[in-house]
Amino acid sequence: MSITHKDLSDARTAWGQGKIAISKAFEEGGIEAARQVAEAHLDAIYGYNLGPVLFKPTMASGPQTFRPTKEGALAYFCGHSEEYPRDNGFAIQGWRAMDSVTSAEYIEGDIAMWMGWVMLTDKDGNVTKVDKSFGYKKDADGTLRIVLHHSSLPNEF
Repeated sequence: MSITHKDLSDARTAWGQGKIAISKAFEEGGIEAARQVAEAHLDAIYGYNLGPVLFKPTMASGPQTFRPTKEGALAYFCGHSEEYPRDNGFAIQGWRAMDSVTSAEYIEGDIAMWMGWVMLTDKDGNVTKVDKSFGYKKDADGTLRIVLHHSSLPNEF
């Protein structure tokens, strides 16, 4: 059940592919289609089945900075939420590609952490680069789950 470097790479790819799928679902079927894809994405790769996920989205602030619930993450990814009116829907921004650059990884049995940059490219070719940290745990079925997701904009001096 030990996590490997390949597991971490595959997990980042799945995370990025999820954002692309949510964007395309929104473009093709509107917000309800995007929510369905986003919920499936959250169920597939996040650890809400294990307990609260330590989720700090890139553009969240104030009392809604931290999102330990699936509902909070869904609102951040899709927007259109009365409970989270400041969310614009990070995952419905027309994403088409994702790449990442690793700064460091830590693996200890069924727990792992990754830190680096994630770059998302939208349909117009614009790239958004974020500082990202993910914490992972394998669940009882051996599925790698995100249990920590911290994101911020790079502070470029």
